[in-house]
Amino acid sequence: MDRASSRGVAEPRGGVVEDLYVSTAQAASLRRDLGSMPSIVLDHRHLCDLELLLNGGFSPLQGFMTEADYHAVVEHMRLADGTLWPMPIDLDVSEADAAHLLVGQEVVLRDGQGTALAILSLSDVFRPDKRREAERVFGTRDAGHPGVNDVFARGPVYLGGRVRGLQAPAHHDFTDLRLDPRTLRTGFAQRGWDRIVAFQTRNPMHRAHVELTRRAMDAVGGRLLVHPVVGRTKEGDIDAHTRVRCYRALMSRYPEGMAVLAVLPLAMRMAGPREALWHALIRKNYGVTHFIVGRDHAGPGKDASGRPFYDPLAAQRLLMDHADELGIGILPFPPMVYSPTRDAYVATDALRAGEATEDVSGTQLREHLRQGTPLPAWFTYPEVDTILRERFPQPSSRGCAVFFTGLSGAGKSTIAQALMGYLLEHTGRRVSLLDGDEVRKTLSAGLGFSRSDRAANVLRIAYVAAEVVRHGGIAICAPIAPYAEDRAKARETVEAQGDFIEVHVSTSLDVCEARDTKGLYAQARAGVLKQFTGISDPYEIPERPDLTLDGDTASPAELASRIVAEMTRRGLVV
Repeated sequence: MDRASSRGVAEPRGGVVEDLYVSTAQAASLRRDLGSMPSIVLDHRHLCDLELLLNGGFSPLQGFMTEADYHAVVEHMRLADGTLWPMPIDLDVSEADAAHLLVGQEVVLRDGQGTALAILSLSDVFRPDKRREAERVFGTRDAGHPGVNDVFARGPVYLGGRVRGLQAPAHHDFTDLRLDPRTLRTGFAQRGWDRIVAFQTRNPMHRAHVELTRRAMDAVGGRLLVHPVVGRTKEGDIDAHTRVRCYRALMSRYPEGMAVLAVLPLAMRMAGPREALWHALIRKNYGVTHFIVGRDHAGPGKDASGRPFYDPLAAQRLLMDHADELGIGILPFPPMVYSPTRDAYVATDALRAGEATEDVSGTQLREHLRQGTPLPAWFTYPEVDTILRERFPQPSSRGCAVFFTGLSGAGKSTIAQALMGYLLEHTGRRVSLLDGDEVRKTLSAGLGFSRSDRAANVLRIAYVAAEVVRHGGIAICAPIAPYAEDRAKARETVEAQGDFIEVHVSTSLDVCEARDTKGLYAQARAGVLKQFTGISDPYEIPERPDLTLDGDTASPAELASRIVAEMTRRGLVV
């Protein structure tokens, strides 16, 4: 463990930056015994938490929280010993995984490829009250809050105990920017920096952000650490790779030697005020002396009724209340907006009465990018605009998945073939057809028709479709996809890469049966064919599909033309 001794660099929580990695010799010795230990495979959030435990970003924590620490944090924002810490750091598992574990065991923590990263000395196995956790940590039980939804979706059993690191989680991107706390602190000391302002962000930076950070630097006479989150953020956020490319391009906008960029492998919880306090504690471990807190810091936006989950100033108030205990300066900044009359950015609390302002919201920015419309010159820098447009190409070259769903015999495959024929003839776009029957023979060979196998089939189709879409192609998918949950997952998978158009072919069951030349419906009604959708298995009718087509009302070409019209409306074809 490295004790913070550099003048001006903030002392970490507990006085030391924890280093939980064992030596190379110890790691080699421990690996010889891994085969006799039970294992847990970590998901993305677990991996982010483990990395920050091992490298000291979560100092003074030395592992996943015990039951005593967990309850103290949930109820009082403090560890059991009274140390300020606002967010639970838990390792959740399923009941099935927990059934094979005993307190006192050594448990191997592995990534998705099976690589052993650390060993957990299991000291606690407990079942939390998740409703209480949601209420205390997030201030709501509303599952529309992404953090609350994540808590409820996670495993019901929490594991606690100290961890010993065998090796760091693997990263193959931005390796020069993945600076751990000790490396950054050493760098600050070598540069002679004694006032360091940290800027937390999960969005691309534009002119307003650069102006805000410059003013923060001027306010304290310090340097700047741009420290974006590159773990999980909020669904719909611009991906981390695009954002980091934007941050890199902007570093030349600061005076030479006055700013540094590093990335933080944190999985955000979107917990508003508590998370803002957590962010400040983490940055203190990285050696900063001041931390910028904006309005609605780490807030997830609004609930279903349109009300914000958090008071926009709550995070600033909470951090100011704990400023002395934090031991770093808190810089609560109002938003910066553009004043056309001044041709300058102005803090909202410095506006004159009736002064007109302009701004571009995150939603408006994404719409500009998706539609290919120009961004105002006052809003962003040319180098950022270029990078964003590379990630969001013009609509007519953007990938898209047309995802059919409906009963067997509804006409999905025929309409899909008609759509494919039109697109190939008239657009020159690259088109791939993932027909339900063909997928079952190839991609999903070996799967049956149980609930889990049906989900796996749809997920495989969605994965392939997303890859087609990612490369600018059009994927036409025609499975039955009877379950709403599976269709929602397919949409989420594809929309991470491009557009998704759900087409419900709503042909009636009577018509589907009348069309059945294979006798499948008759076999299902006779009980010979089991698990047949619409007869012995359910079909969940889509509530809000993008299009609804009755396969008995028009020719396949006419029905396909309605899909083309929707694609044209979205600018996907011209």
